[in-house]
Amino acid sequence: MQKILNYINGEWVEPNVSEYVDVINPATGAVIARTPLSRAADIDAAAQAAGDALPAWRRTPAQDRIQYLFKLRDLLKSNNDEIARTITNECGKTFDESKAEMVRAIENVEVACGIPMMMKGEVAEDIAPGIDELMLRQPVGVCATIAPFNFPGMIAFWYLPYVLATGNAYIMKPSEKVPMTMQLIFRLIDQLGLPKGVINLVNGGKEAVDAILDHPVIRAVTFVGSSNVAKYIYSRAAANGKRVQAQGGAKNPVVVLPDADMDMAVKIIADSAFGCAGQRCLAVSWAVTVGEARHQFNEAICDAAASRTVGYGLDAGIQMGAVINSASKARIEQLIGLGASEGASLPVDGRGTVIKGYENGHFVRPSILMDIQPKSEIWKTEIFGPVLGVMHINTIDEAIALANSGAYGNQASLFTSSGSAARKFRYEVDAGNIGINIGVAAPMAFFPFSGWKESFFGDLHGQGMDAVEFFTQKKVVVERWPKEWTRKF
Repeated sequence: MQKILNYINGEWVEPNVSEYVDVINPATGAVIARTPLSRAADIDAAAQAAGDALPAWRRTPAQDRIQYLFKLRDLLKSNNDEIARTITNECGKTFDESKAEMVRAIENVEVACGIPMMMKGEVAEDIAPGIDELMLRQPVGVCATIAPFNFPGMIAFWYLPYVLATGNAYIMKPSEKVPMTMQLIFRLIDQLGLPKGVINLVNGGKEAVDAILDHPVIRAVTFVGSSNVAKYIYSRAAANGKRVQAQGGAKNPVVVLPDADMDMAVKIIADSAFGCAGQRCLAVSWAVTVGEARHQFNEAICDAAASRTVGYGLDAGIQMGAVINSASKARIEQLIGLGASEGASLPVDGRGTVIKGYENGHFVRPSILMDIQPKSEIWKTEIFGPVLGVMHINTIDEAIALANSGAYGNQASLFTSSGSAARKFRYEVDAGNIGINIGVAAPMAFFPFSGWKESFFGDLHGQGMDAVEFFTQKKVVVERWPKEWTRKF
């Protein structure tokens, strides 16, 4: 069984704790590690180390800072298979999904290597006789990320490379459910030769989270998770004067028009709804067929759900892995039952799944709740599992109005061959990420990972220039030089 350690001030440290959380392989049910629930003192040690390292690191030229990121990129690429196997074993997704996750992580490292250009300031000469004005970007200070379980490798990299490239120091707190991926990645980071204290890793639960939110040295906090926790993170950290970006939950709609390429739409929507076992904030949650689209779509999406191969993500041919743990499985199955009790039919019911050879695994097969009712509890509730609700509406205007009436605003997608319908949809829908004939509208690393309404709390998002803006603060300098000084030159 792997021992999980903290990484503080350039050293691997075993925290002095008595409480641990079991890390369980979702496919086998076996305990594969135990996460120490670090205390506030461990966060304090990491914050002090980061604070001590900050002055020298922020004075390191940007072009020198990014040399470490070039090395990190190469290490991540050469160790991608090992990282992906670790993700699959502690998170449950398929090996291909885990590899794709790390491709996204590496893309963010590559974008952050452009910091010398992205972090440039502005100069205006002679704003008045003999007076110039400059805008400079400087680091915020010590930053921290509180990460979720569903993307143990990728989500950290919405932030980590930008934090380092912009001259900040950093503390990473992974989910206590999936600490092993960051253990491996930090062993690669340890090979970079970064100055001690610039980057730190602390494992833990709520006490560690609260210590991050309250610690006076930590100046900026990023978070991804459920909306309820995102609100808590945002309000507590902001009350302590910190910058905060907190990504919340989602209930993402997809609208299917009669003129859509139905074969393509069904395949992509099934991949979106059931990929990563539905445990991602960009998964399609409910599909709306408009007009005649229902006749082709409904049967085809049921076939796609029923035929998906479910099992251990490292086995050949597996299309969908396990959900994270037994509690998640029970919650998903309870919500499927809730949908049925509210009047939806269950043409594909994934409850009670047992995979031969993995009887202790936490599996839920893809499920379809047909004819869910607008504003029902199952329509409102984020399931975070491989469940797709389907409903029918007569017009695209009704579909857009329904999409906009929900509490969340992370993603919305449309399948159509009409350019005018696509333009109307992308203009009118209240969501931060829009897909047109795309099931998972995941932005490239040089775009922000957007989110609206209850799906995001804050202003600036992760990735790209938003990350640069978030992890830097602007300083405006207005200067005049005396005539006596200028005569000397």
